[in-house]
Amino acid sequence: MAIQKPIQLSPSSLNLYLECPLCFWLEKKQGIRRPPPYPYALNSAVDILLKQEFDKYRAKDEVHPLLVENNIPAKLFRDQRLLNRWRNNFEGLRWSDPVLDATLFGAVDDVLQFPDGKLAPLDYKSTGSSVATVYDRFQLQMDIYTYLLEKNGFLTNKKGYLAFYIVDKTNGFVDRLPFKKELHEISTDTSYAQEIFEQAVAALRSGKPKDHNPDCQFGRWLKGVNGFQS
Repeated sequence: MAIQKPIQLSPSSLNLYLECPLCFWLEKKQGIRRPPPYPYALNSAVDILLKQEFDKYRAKDEVHPLLVENNIPAKLFRDQRLLNRWRNNFEGLRWSDPVLDATLFGAVDDVLQFPDGKLAPLDYKSTGSSVATVYDRFQLQMDIYTYLLEKNGFLTNKKGYLAFYIVDKTNGFVDRLPFKKELHEISTDTSYAQEIFEQAVAALRSGKPKDHNPDCQFGRWLKGVNGFQS
């Protein structure tokens, strides 16, 4: 009898479930992933550098300039050791539902702490686009992070913050890649988090979904090549 792996889902897993239940089932149940996109090595490098920068301000207990510029009355979450655990892709900020026998987790970039003690997730986003766009998956990410903070016993202000670092193409390269900075505050909604978590877990414990979502590009590709033989 095969040993069932513990169910552990992240915001990206839930986003995949919403995009296409069959792609979700194939990845989480069968280990068959969608073909990966090009690696975002530059984005990963920016993420590492931003963590280092924010951690320097945290160690000095100073407010980061990005918060000052945007009149955000908060400091960076002080507990570096706990934050490091929350940032870890294999551990993260997590909560296990004893009824579902499943875990919801997410690797946060950073957390803000307000004077009243309430917390809010902060995520770094780097982009080569000319404008910052708050995609639905970003909203889902902030909603789930807020939910997880609350499940871990922290009070939140029902806000999430996206720090966009946008490549500035106006003055050329000149051996440096300049960025414009924008901080977007969004309201978070945790009311649906448990329901979508339960639905995703139930999908993994049920039979195989019938088909890809009509809008799933991977499902359309498979249908397009169906009937052709090598």
